[in-house]
Amino acid sequence: MSKELIENAKEKFGAIIEGQLNRIEEMKKSAGWTDFSTLKPIIIGICWGDGIGPIISKHAQAVLEHVLKDEVAGGKVTFKDIDGLTIENRAQHKKAIPDDVLKEIKSCHVILKGPTTTPQAGDKWPNIESANVAMRRYLDLFANVRPVRIPKEGIDWCFFRENTEGAYVLGSKGFDVSKDLSVDFKVITEQGAERIIRMAFEYAKKNKIDRVTVVTKSNVVKTTDGRFSKVAFRIGKEYPKIRLDEWYIDIMTAKLIDPARRKEFKVMVLPNLYGDILTDEAAQLQGGVGTAGSANIGKKWSMFEAIHGSAPRMVKEGRDTFADPCSMIRASAMLLRHIGYSERAEKVEMALEVCGQYEKKMVITGRDTGVTGEKYTDYVLSWIDNPGLKTRWEQGIINNKSSKL
Repeated sequence: MSKELIENAKEKFGAIIEGQLNRIEEMKKSAGWTDFSTLKPIIIGICWGDGIGPIISKHAQAVLEHVLKDEVAGGKVTFKDIDGLTIENRAQHKKAIPDDVLKEIKSCHVILKGPTTTPQAGDKWPNIESANVAMRRYLDLFANVRPVRIPKEGIDWCFFRENTEGAYVLGSKGFDVSKDLSVDFKVITEQGAERIIRMAFEYAKKNKIDRVTVVTKSNVVKTTDGRFSKVAFRIGKEYPKIRLDEWYIDIMTAKLIDPARRKEFKVMVLPNLYGDILTDEAAQLQGGVGTAGSANIGKKWSMFEAIHGSAPRMVKEGRDTFADPCSMIRASAMLLRHIGYSERAEKVEMALEVCGQYEKKMVITGRDTGVTGEKYTDYVLSWIDNPGLKTRWEQGIINNKSSKL
């Protein structure tokens, strides 16, 4: 019996290794980056998702359509609605992303994606893979970029989380060896680690940032995390003006809430699972996971999303109209910057900070104790159009810093 179990496990493990070796060959052959300046039109796909996804996606799309109205009118930008990422449709097809939906997604250049429900053990849905994980793999969106800014605290972080490797990419490939033994897998490749780490260093160089921090647990997880660490220090030698340091994930979670140390960190690069944990913690410091956006960058396609889930409980309780759209709106600002509209992206980000951190004339709570997402979006839009936006934003930083003295 034991020998049969081992042989079955060997066969399954062999298939996993074969798939990863093939993936490495594909990475070696990858093409160059998309040049958005040559595209007409730039096609922005709106994937509604499920739960609160359709509602907050609609609000974020309203912001994009507002700031890009001239480009839409001139045929430079167009929007494409993409249905089919609901949990019901995915469960019916027993696929994380049904084939027809994936075809529509690939017909776009960038995607704004609403939250999607991921089945978990014990619920009513079949055990299909996360739509997020699948989309990152199908489109090779290897870099998850999450900025967190709290100007009044002197915090300006940018996290580069590897998207296509680590513990998540093989999360659905684990198996029960026997009734007593379950095994999951973690994978780090030289090519996968290099491209995310190099992107972090290039970002630091471009923005005149003098420090990059790599986050691992390489003192214990010596093989996979050890490879990630070694690649970081190898690449770091190519950037002599940028200091590279390594922190372990456990102490790093503590240092992010240490007022004496946290503002020293600037750019952080880390494997998938650690990045998921640390960016949620960072978003909470900014005001909650509802306030943070996320970019998933690949050479050909890119996808932008909220960092929180689909909140089916809010829908069930009839509170979905009160869902916070700020994370999706921040994601739309990141999308704007990615396709070449940095100044408009900055206006959106400043408006969010004025509304959420400084003026606070409206508050969104997720319940009828606050305003609806639609009203809050209108509030943000009113500041985007306000000629005094930058002045009010700068005053907010100064006043909030003074209050801490």
